[in-house]
Amino acid sequence: MKAIVVSEYGGPEVLRLVDVPEPHAGPGEIRVRVHAATVNPSDAVVRRGDAAALFDGRLVPPFRPGNEAAGVVDEIGASAGTDLKIGDRVMAFVVPFMPSGGAYAQYLVLDPRQVAVAPAGSSHAEAATIPANGMTVQQAMDLLAPAPGDWMAVTGAAGAVGGYAVQLAKAAGLHVVADAAPADEELVRSLGADRVVARGAGVAERFRAAVPGGVSSLVDGALLGPEVLPAIRAGGQIVMGRRSDMPGATPLGAHGDITVHEVFVPDYVYEREKLDALRVHAEKGELTMRVAAEYPAAQAAEAHRRLEAGGVRGRLVLIF
Repeated sequence: MKAIVVSEYGGPEVLRLVDVPEPHAGPGEIRVRVHAATVNPSDAVVRRGDAAALFDGRLVPPFRPGNEAAGVVDEIGASAGTDLKIGDRVMAFVVPFMPSGGAYAQYLVLDPRQVAVAPAGSSHAEAATIPANGMTVQQAMDLLAPAPGDWMAVTGAAGAVGGYAVQLAKAAGLHVVADAAPADEELVRSLGADRVVARGAGVAERFRAAVPGGVSSLVDGALLGPEVLPAIRAGGQIVMGRRSDMPGATPLGAHGDITVHEVFVPDYVYEREKLDALRVHAEKGELTMRVAAEYPAAQAAEAHRRLEAGGVRGRLVLIF
């Protein structure tokens, strides 16, 4: 089968389309014929080798990146214990350091708990945008457990994770204040934000001006760290969009009576019911599947270059 492999750490040029042995579903497993896999910032992190120490030698070249895929179930092993059937259109949450390897491949053999039916009417590219980003936000919401009617702030609201944070917060009955560049303000409002402030330096003060008492919770999709703490009321909470030992994150540590949470989405790899709940949100129109652009798998390097150039709204998707 065709797969995108990182044979050595480095820039986008190290991504190579190669032939590798085709896997088959064994007992308790299913196989998905992948048609789409997203390109996420975490894919660039592992490609560069920035997170090698974090994964304790479980992700060293050669390996495949990729956390999200969509396609069709084409093999089901004995005793798989799943309601999925051959031919079902599905989406899958994939962790590259697990035996399955990353999502950048024509076929994936997975535990059925990693796979859920794709939203009705979605394309493969659209369905692929949900699992990792959606589960990241779902984990954040589970950590915060906000009460309906509370105010939540979201940074990086125009991005894939930030956009899902706005939408899942609204689906949970929260009020949302979010940041946006001028060009993204209409987009962020369309996602459901009740109030939108300008992104950039001083955003915490603008959040406070929009919600004078301070927000009860904040999802920091932009990884601003300490800069946004003044927006949170006493006794409030913040979820960092990346674990503090991950590249690009800013450790917060203890900050008085503000509770700090960190997400590590691989912990949710087998949470199929939560993945399926994201499908329901998408089918209700509460979660928007945003595809920024599609690339043939052979152009993975170009997709990574575009991602790292910044300004991508939605997800770039590789087509297999």
